[in-house]
Amino acid sequence: MNPTRSSVPWFSRVALILLGILFLLPFFWMVSASLKPLNETMKLPPQWLPSSPQWNNYPDAMQAMGPFWLYARNSLLLAFLNVVGTVFSSAFVAYGFSRLDWRGRDGCFFVLLATMMIPFPVVMVPIYGLFRALGWIGTFQPLWVPAFLAGAFNVFLLRQFFLSIPRDLSEAARIDGCSEFRIFWQIILPLAKPALLTVALFQFMATWNDFLGPLIFLARENQYTLALGLQALQGTISGTPWHHLMAASTLVLLPVLVLFFFTQRTFIRGIATTGLK
Repeated sequence: MNPTRSSVPWFSRVALILLGILFLLPFFWMVSASLKPLNETMKLPPQWLPSSPQWNNYPDAMQAMGPFWLYARNSLLLAFLNVVGTVFSSAFVAYGFSRLDWRGRDGCFFVLLATMMIPFPVVMVPIYGLFRALGWIGTFQPLWVPAFLAGAFNVFLLRQFFLSIPRDLSEAARIDGCSEFRIFWQIILPLAKPALLTVALFQFMATWNDFLGPLIFLARENQYTLALGLQALQGTISGTPWHHLMAASTLVLLPVLVLFFFTQRTFIRGIATTGLK
């Protein structure tokens, strides 16, 4: 067999291409509908391409949402705080579960993983009562402070990656007199950049697209995020302006696409190498 040729069968390539096209269809329809006048978005049978692209739909959608740039600033602020809190707190906890030996470690890790099976609606009311007792309702704190307490999935992802790093590096550093924190900060974290960036990307997407959290905890319009701004375009008295809604959705999705485009190699590497020892 020629080693320079791909070992993937041709039918697998065709299947992957067809699946890729299938997954791209909703995105293509959203972009296409964002450039149509309103009457063309409701045509039956559907019209895939706009007869005349309406580029003014984008500024009109931003104006219809209200203070678009204020919503974008709030979303970016929450995304930044959540990414910073999640990456560092999850890395700390994952280091303790993967590189340190202590009594009851495996049992505690099992309990941590079990919390992933608890859906958010089950704990929504107790969490709301806790934040109300703290006086945080109507502020941003409920949306970013929990990120500094680590999440089960992110801890699991980083723990699996940390286990793949040879322990000889840590032992050599201890012999040289390094403290545990210095080993974590100067040895483990630099080697775990792909996994850390993967966690950061996951958390950014989750925060950027979060609708339920801001809906529950925020009270004033000047605190709204882009997800809540999109909801304001639906259910108006004159009906939903689908061309504006699709244009606004494209604008909201654009930062996630740009971020993934520039980090896709690191992201795929972090996923592919997690769990390998």
